[in-house]
Amino acid sequence: MSSFIKNLFGDYIENLYTESLNDVKHIFEGLNQVKLQNKYKVLKAFKDNKISDSHFKTTSGYAYTDLGREGIENLYKDIFGTQSALVRLQFVNGTHAIGCALLGNLSKGDILFSITGQPYDTIRNIIGLNYENEQKGSLRNLGVSYLECNLKDDGNFDTENIVKILNNNKNIKMIYIQRSRGYSLRKSLLSNDIKDIVKIIKSVDKNLCIFVDNCYGEFTDIIEPTDVGVNLMAGSLIKNIGGGLSPTGGYIVGDTDLIKNAAYRLTVPGIGAECGASLTDLRQVFQGLFIAPHIVVEAMKTAIFSSRIFENLGYDVYPKYDVKRSDIIQAIKFNTSDELINFCKEIQKNSPVDSFLECEPWDMPGYNDQVIMAAGTFVSGASIELSCDAPIREPYVAYLQGSLTFEHGQLAILNSIKKLTQR
Repeated sequence: MSSFIKNLFGDYIENLYTESLNDVKHIFEGLNQVKLQNKYKVLKAFKDNKISDSHFKTTSGYAYTDLGREGIENLYKDIFGTQSALVRLQFVNGTHAIGCALLGNLSKGDILFSITGQPYDTIRNIIGLNYENEQKGSLRNLGVSYLECNLKDDGNFDTENIVKILNNNKNIKMIYIQRSRGYSLRKSLLSNDIKDIVKIIKSVDKNLCIFVDNCYGEFTDIIEPTDVGVNLMAGSLIKNIGGGLSPTGGYIVGDTDLIKNAAYRLTVPGIGAECGASLTDLRQVFQGLFIAPHIVVEAMKTAIFSSRIFENLGYDVYPKYDVKRSDIIQAIKFNTSDELINFCKEIQKNSPVDSFLECEPWDMPGYNDQVIMAAGTFVSGASIELSCDAPIREPYVAYLQGSLTFEHGQLAILNSIKKLTQR
């Protein structure tokens, strides 16, 4: 391997590669145990639910009886340990699933309280935080109020202020937790971090609904937020849990009444989850879920390796390679916007799809700043596949995520370093 890397990239990068890979090998051993335990959990759910070829068939019309739809939702319910699940290809993305969970369970006079600071850019439009161009149908437009409490400087929950705000605002209906970092440099949250704050919140008001945006977090640990008392959780099928095969879609898992309300928002009251044809072969959705524990670990290995090698190059990285992770995202801070853009372009050039195209910053819907996205992916926009995106604003941070294979991740990263270190 060493001579292969040397022939491709030269002595300097070969030495950097060898040093960085040696630094992270012991961490990879622990990830393999996470993968094994999650694979057991997924396999058990498939066996318990007697999944067969009949679950993969398409349906049409009203689809009141859809074995595939029922089967995949039972799998999600069992894997996440919840009362109910809503898993649909009709969700256009993770933001859509999150929006249905929020809009379906909050009404006029209620308060949504985010305890992880301001949410990800696209979620702000759902809440109605874009005051200059407020979207009709946002929570704020519908009479729902919003409060937030930032994480402390060390990335932990500000427990004292959270309890104070809860005691002073009796109309708080839902607690919002964003597990992943989004476009920020704060740490992502472990399920055990969430477990501790759930206990505190429930001691103040046991009836509060605690919601978690679980995008990028599935299968990064052996426990999920729903294992530690979270009532409602949502994510995307073209991120971790889709395993790189699911063609589109999103999921919501949680308490039965909350899922029912979210389903009414996806369709209409009175129909909810009872309709929704599977217009495409569901084999990819089932198979993607089955291989997801393995694919997620491949993505985590890529993130950890990139963290170490860029740190060895002198860049600031978040998190560092030896920090326990709860998502697949690696943030790398560059010195200039040009350096950031060139890195993203190099990731695109080393993709299996559309490698001949050059990505450029653009005004992406739902974002306040121009965004550059490198995503030469088999499924459009799938961030469980190797991809990289960044808002063009200071600090100049690229958010690298995914990789169906660690080998692809290594080659793309080494090629980007070769470009960045050329004089």
